[in-house]
Amino acid sequence: MNMTDTQMEPRQRFTNRVEDYVRYRPGYPRGVIDVLRENCGLTPESIVADIGSGTGLLTRLFLENGNVVYGVEPNAAMRDAGEQYLKSFARFCSVAGSAEETTLAPASIDLIAVGQAFHWFDTKAAKAEFARLLKPGGCLAIAWNERRKDTNAFLRDYERLLLEFGTDYAKVSETYPTDERIAHFFAPRTFAKKSLPNEQRFDFDGLRGRLLSSSYSPPQGHPKHAPMLAELQRIFDAHEEDGFVVVEYDTRLYYGRS
Repeated sequence: MNMTDTQMEPRQRFTNRVEDYVRYRPGYPRGVIDVLRENCGLTPESIVADIGSGTGLLTRLFLENGNVVYGVEPNAAMRDAGEQYLKSFARFCSVAGSAEETTLAPASIDLIAVGQAFHWFDTKAAKAEFARLLKPGGCLAIAWNERRKDTNAFLRDYERLLLEFGTDYAKVSETYPTDERIAHFFAPRTFAKKSLPNEQRFDFDGLRGRLLSSSYSPPQGHPKHAPMLAELQRIFDAHEEDGFVVVEYDTRLYYGRS
């Protein structure tokens, strides 16, 4: 019996979407490094653990900064994709582990980074594991690309499409980190937050790939798949300019020291 994405254990939800995830998910702005350098003492010598590193989008920022980065990822397909994406970086270390059991040595990490994976964690177990990993005075940073939903007509139509056709879009959205959840995770430490602009510019094939990279997008063979793509084409045709649309994000960055 095949499981739908709705039924899948969180670590396996993206297994059949890796190719689209690699090609079409947004990266993170360089400003993330600037904020962490200024506020968390990040230097090229800092040892970084990217927890839930996936295909390596956030990891790459730190590697380009000169850091040794442990990319900890439980999903084998995503981990393999990250290893391919980052194979030119000698300071990248791929780790088969999870937020709750990273397998990394205690007090070995200067900065723990989490990008777009926080909502899949068992937060109680992950919090204990992060405390074990961080050196005294180490920093935790959680980055999140939050898609803008209503700043223009295209984004409003795209949001309506997800609500209509997503297999469990509303349910997954409810798990996204809020300031309250972040505060609870950092407690008793304090944290600060910063918002940075981010965007992706897509032709139709790119927009299609971006949609299909989402865990709540009905896959091929699902009764909602073809109608969803037809509606996506209608939306694209209504809003494209010179053959492109722009998906806008706010990159939310939460950070604090141990």
